[in-house]
Amino acid sequence: MAKKAFKAESKRLLDMMINSIYTHKEIFLRELISNASDAMDKLYFKSLTENIGLSRGDFEINLAVDKDARILTITDNGIGMTKEELDSNLGVIAKSGSLQFKNENESEENKNEDISVIGQFGVGFYSAFMVASQVTVETKAYGSDTAYKWYSEGVDGYTITETEMDSHGTKITLKIKDSTEEEDYDEFLTDYKIKGLVKKYSDYIRYPIKMMTGHSHLKEGTEDEYETHYELETLNSMVPIWKKNKSELTDEEYNKFYKEKFYDYEDPIAHIHTKTEGAATYSALMYIPSKVPFDYYSKDYEKGLQLYSNGVLIMDKCADLLPDHFSFVKGLVDSADLSLNISREMLQHDRQLKVMAKSIERSIKNELTKMLRNDREKYEKFWKSFGLQIKFGVYNGFGAGKELLQDLLMFYSSNEKKLVTLEEYVSRMKEDQKNIYFASGETVDKIDKLPQTELVKDKGYEILYLTDSVDEFALQMMVDYKDKQFKSVSAGDLDIETPEEKEEIKAKAEESKDMFEFIKETLGGKVKDVRLSKILKTHPVCLTSDGMLSIEMEKVLSQMPTEHSAKAEKVLEINPSHPIYNKMRELFDTDKDKLKLYSDILYNQALLVEGMPIDDPVDFSNKLCDLMS
Repeated sequence: MAKKAFKAESKRLLDMMINSIYTHKEIFLRELISNASDAMDKLYFKSLTENIGLSRGDFEINLAVDKDARILTITDNGIGMTKEELDSNLGVIAKSGSLQFKNENESEENKNEDISVIGQFGVGFYSAFMVASQVTVETKAYGSDTAYKWYSEGVDGYTITETEMDSHGTKITLKIKDSTEEEDYDEFLTDYKIKGLVKKYSDYIRYPIKMMTGHSHLKEGTEDEYETHYELETLNSMVPIWKKNKSELTDEEYNKFYKEKFYDYEDPIAHIHTKTEGAATYSALMYIPSKVPFDYYSKDYEKGLQLYSNGVLIMDKCADLLPDHFSFVKGLVDSADLSLNISREMLQHDRQLKVMAKSIERSIKNELTKMLRNDREKYEKFWKSFGLQIKFGVYNGFGAGKELLQDLLMFYSSNEKKLVTLEEYVSRMKEDQKNIYFASGETVDKIDKLPQTELVKDKGYEILYLTDSVDEFALQMMVDYKDKQFKSVSAGDLDIETPEEKEEIKAKAEESKDMFEFIKETLGGKVKDVRLSKILKTHPVCLTSDGMLSIEMEKVLSQMPTEHSAKAEKVLEINPSHPIYNKMRELFDTDKDKLKLYSDILYNQALLVEGMPIDDPVDFSNKLCDLMS
């Protein structure tokens, strides 16, 4: 029979697909197995409507490798194809018999039947040419007496001739290309590689995928002589764990699947098994790891969930399904509703994917909320591993994640001496308390000793201790929580004085106005202002800040790899109740040079208390010695 040419557009598409569309050549096997599964789905559906005496257990896919002849075959006992279907489906790329079948059979009376087919996209078959120099398809339609053979060596065209087959189904024979320096095709002729590809991409195809595999063992009666025996092995597990009902599964089974699938030796903290129908129909099985992956906070870490379509792996890490603040979640999503184009590797970023992502985000949030309420110890373990990422989520996007994430936040409490939530803090607030107070620093112990915390604690107000670099940025982005403003104890004006205390401070500030102006000039622009402190109790001085940028935020920015010129507007506050205040008043009247010395030493002292470097340690040391001599 004369060779037929592919349609012009099909020829161009075939050439383009072989050379560029598919990222990994190995997916050819996934595509051919999916097509075989479709063919068996069609015949199984026919058996439901026409009572032809076939059950799902009668179907199987067989693989065979002939390494010497460089032949790989994929055989199914599905519905097969007529000559017309063979010419139509394999002669025109992107014409899919599977899609047409699905459209024809989705009638009202059988809409609940499981007739979903995987290969709806019409191009997967041609991925075979990425690894094969010759492709032969022998097929016999169910109920037909004649079988046909389709043969092609690529873009030049194809032939269709009659052939002999014992029963219905399809057999695809690939002549695997010779390996080159650039490409290794020999691997597709090894049992190990074929088994690995089935496990990776087609493990959950609903029909058994079988192959005769060799197993070597020591020959009986010898010490170093091996022999190989062959047995027919089922390569796939068929039933995905996520398609089972939750009631059928134990925690041990969930954990075992996680450790095998995601190569972790520790059980996860929690699993989330959900099935959703409606705007987005999918099954998802997700896990929250118990520990931080070694590369989690590095640029090398890749977030994403595995994406399946009817049990067939489409993408190993679909980043679009996970928001950054939940990037620690591992797992998979299986959906039959995805809009896929030209190959299963290329997703259209359409509404469907976005709806799924939003639903997944809510599921993760709900699981964490439930853990926080019902198992505090487990949640705190989670928080110590991944709390930083949640706080980054609040900060990123200019606070867009505030409503979703704010009730998951935890900070160390000055009163409770442990981690608390914002909700718990607000529930304990004093009747007259207007703000949620916080203090920032390197460690809880260092924060606890800050001069600025002393008066707030003495008034009985709870303080949240912020120890991560992102903390203060996140709270500033949130602005408030349940209408309570966040207020740093280093803000200077905490508005917690009694009316009498306010009057006293106002009077002393007025009488010291000239001295403070002198000290400000002495420090030469190092501080925006010098003030009488409203927040100090026993310490002589401290630094506070005006404006949005705090001293702690300046410290964080200064450690960034890029140059940051942003500086906090520092204010030197002097405690009017400390003896040093009276001494400075005295020096202002009697020895302004010595007051300059005091001013410089006190400023540097305040810097050290804040954990900030002083400009000239040698000069500071010399001035201390001058003062002591």
